[in-house]
Amino acid sequence: MLLEDRNAVVYGGAGSIGRAVARAFAREGARVFLAGRTQATLDEVAEEIRAAGGSAETAQVDALDRKAVDEHADAVSEQAGGIDISFNLISHGDVQGTPLAEMTPEDFERPVVTAVRTMFLTSTAAARHMIRQGSGVILVFGGDGDPLPGYYLGGLQVAFSAMEALRRNLASELGPHGIRVVTLRTGGVPETLPEGFEGRERIVKDIEERTMLKRAATFEDVGHVAAFAASDYARTMTATALNITCGAEVD
Repeated sequence: MLLEDRNAVVYGGAGSIGRAVARAFAREGARVFLAGRTQATLDEVAEEIRAAGGSAETAQVDALDRKAVDEHADAVSEQAGGIDISFNLISHGDVQGTPLAEMTPEDFERPVVTAVRTMFLTSTAAARHMIRQGSGVILVFGGDGDPLPGYYLGGLQVAFSAMEALRRNLASELGPHGIRVVTLRTGGVPETLPEGFEGRERIVKDIEERTMLKRAATFEDVGHVAAFAASDYARTMTATALNITCGAEVD
């Protein structure tokens, strides 16, 4: 197994992407610590993982609260003997579908502030423990890139760009301590769009048509790549983004 005996913290572990990543980590042998705001949904994911033979524990944590994040990281490290993987997958509270010229400043800035603050708090909390052990992996979900015309993404694309800037800084500062920082860039996961969502079919078609493979990444794809990126098979990868857009964005 790729992640045997590793301790992985997944913030936003009850969300659609967080759930897929947590299951993949557990399948590969990691002990998964799920953190988020809603205990009931975290417990559901943990039960799924345990039922499949994996190890999962939960904690109610507000990733915008520095004290809460630090105390949780300290508790995980003390209980498990360290933190090997940290992945922040909380939702950003972004508003989409509204042109920037008609958007309120609060709706625009919310995803930017949320994404950057939670990434900073969760990454640095884990990094303090990883520095002591001389190893670790911090994963980022999003990626830079040009906005899609006509999609009215609000502050979301700005948030992704800010996260990439922070990822580059973290990779540079933490690399000498043996800590890798890697982004997973998908170009959009259609499964995140609920059935019945207005315009869903058009959006899915647009995402798929922009790719070379004429399909898009799935939750399972994201989980598989995250497990690989966190493993020793990817030990030479840091300060970069893994392109899992099915060829929509080619560097």
